[in-house]
Amino acid sequence: MISREDWEKKLKEVSVNKHDLNKLVMNYLVIEGYKEAAETFMSESGTDATMDLQSIEGRMQIRNAVQNGRIMDAIEKVNDMNPEVLDNDTELFFQLQRQHLIELIREKKYEEALEYARDELAPQAEDNPNFLDELEQVMVLFAIDENKMSGGSLPELLSASQRLKTASELNAAILSSQCQEKDPKLPNLLKMLIWAQHQLDEKAVYPRMHDLVSAKLENKDGGSEGGSESRG
Repeated sequence: MISREDWEKKLKEVSVNKHDLNKLVMNYLVIEGYKEAAETFMSESGTDATMDLQSIEGRMQIRNAVQNGRIMDAIEKVNDMNPEVLDNDTELFFQLQRQHLIELIREKKYEEALEYARDELAPQAEDNPNFLDELEQVMVLFAIDENKMSGGSLPELLSASQRLKTASELNAAILSSQCQEKDPKLPNLLKMLIWAQHQLDEKAVYPRMHDLVSAKLENKDGGSEGGSESRG
């Protein structure tokens, strides 16, 4: 068993470079597209953004277009920015076209959706079994009761999470084309923290960080010790 006093003493012995922390924050702001926050943070901390912040705005316009169901607008913006992004990634381009088909069905433009599926997606699916499976999943939406299309229990393909998934994949591809990291470091570090705590749980009882937002240290049973927060 490790007491809170001993635990906090060990935390204080860990040296964390402020410059590294600032780079970690900037990395998150840039990759996730928080342009104004990145500009403010760069001004206040003197941390280099590692990329032209103006490029963030264009990338976020594309991401927002996908998240709002304007897929063809997003495709046009990507091609204006760098046509090689989609030219070199046929799977991503198919996913965007598939998402456009989903949006047509969502809007109940069934004739247009059938025509688009036949002319644009079906030829690609003929040569790729994975594409065929994914196209068939979308075609099932034609048979769904219209009451479900209007709300209530929506199929997963019609959910906001499906748009977000497509937008995230496109955002990652654009970042790669700009020789940037696709994923921010901060979430991965939090995953490492959770993993490390699970490993330690098997060997010791210690003040554990249950809530990553507050970073409050608590006993293994969830009770806090002294009510103070971690200084680590």
